[in-house]
Amino acid sequence: MTTVRVSSAVMTHPKRLAQARELADLLRLDGLALDPDPDGPPSALRTALVAWAAADPARAGHHLVVQDDVSAPPTLLELVGRAAARFPDEALVFYTNWHARNGGAARLAALAGAAWVRAVPDEFTPSLAVCLPAGTAEEFRRFATGSAERHDDEQFSVFFRARGRMSLIAVPNVVEHIGTSSINGHAAQGIRLAVCPTAAEDAGPLLDRGRVLEDPGWIPYMRYGEGYVRLVGQERGPDGGRGHHRWTDALPATGLTEDAVRDAMSDGMPKDLAADVADRFGPEFAEELWIHCLLLGHRAAAARATLASTDEAIAPAALGDTPGGAPAAPSDDVPRDVLDRLRNAAVSTAGPAGLPPERRPEAGPDEVGLMSALAWTAVDAGERLPPGRPGRPGRPG
Repeated sequence: MTTVRVSSAVMTHPKRLAQARELADLLRLDGLALDPDPDGPPSALRTALVAWAAADPARAGHHLVVQDDVSAPPTLLELVGRAAARFPDEALVFYTNWHARNGGAARLAALAGAAWVRAVPDEFTPSLAVCLPAGTAEEFRRFATGSAERHDDEQFSVFFRARGRMSLIAVPNVVEHIGTSSINGHAAQGIRLAVCPTAAEDAGPLLDRGRVLEDPGWIPYMRYGEGYVRLVGQERGPDGGRGHHRWTDALPATGLTEDAVRDAMSDGMPKDLAADVADRFGPEFAEELWIHCLLLGHRAAAARATLASTDEAIAPAALGDTPGGAPAAPSDDVPRDVLDRLRNAAVSTAGPAGLPPERRPEAGPDEVGLMSALAWTAVDAGERLPPGRPGRPGRPG
């Protein structure tokens, strides 16, 4: 597989200097980008500008910036270099939060059989590990210099929207967030992990040859124990699309009715599994999780059909069903078991990601297993739902 030269930097604060040095050594990154005003008001963008200024087109065609609170395999630079060779003009994102709209897009893409998905324009761009063409890195640095924004992830999205093309998100995540502390004020979000944690040996063929879901359509996601839907064209709303549509309000735009959802739940939600999840996290959460995953499965089936009808089509499945029951067609020569593991990773994080932040520490291996088992029954039921006829959405909640 072709690779390209990628320069790199770890953006860090003096409080985490030892951690950043250890990470740079492990990943063989070029150096550190220190906060130029460590005693000033918290600002990730201030440090990011230093990191992106280290890009040098004469030395490397692409530049990778990672934040200091991540873990990643020693082969990260190689994986990034191959991805940059495949998509030389794209902004590439290698970590996505499990509870964000873009996390929902990645989870949907995984179930549809894709390895890359186009980010939505109405949310921050996850910035824990981003690779830009060197020229784009310099454009971003100039664009963001002097901004009053302190969040680099928000400024990225402003920049990409202005260019008319959002980033490409790697669905398999080899980069993982570590810890819950936050210099930039995100600690209240609690445990924040990758949406599709993936071993490097699986990520390689997926990133090299996996399909791209350019248009995920409407996207189910969960936040603080409740299910929502990111609507198509939502970014054109008066608030820039930042509002949240509860699934009940968004159903007309999906083509489904609440009666159809409730009937599917009555027929397909196993009472024993639902009761086990309800015993631990409450009946409301168990119901919201099941409906969220029902919508996820329904949308994934449509996205899979879209992929299959394009030149970037996924070949028809011929090797039986995946652990969730619905076939995920192999993507060129990506091994079937690799796609299966990606799907399982996506579903395994749906439950803990959907919990309120204060309750995520309660999700140990047994709880995650129960939530995953319940989630799969909903995904399977959603993939069997007939397509509806989209109407107009309700108001954002």
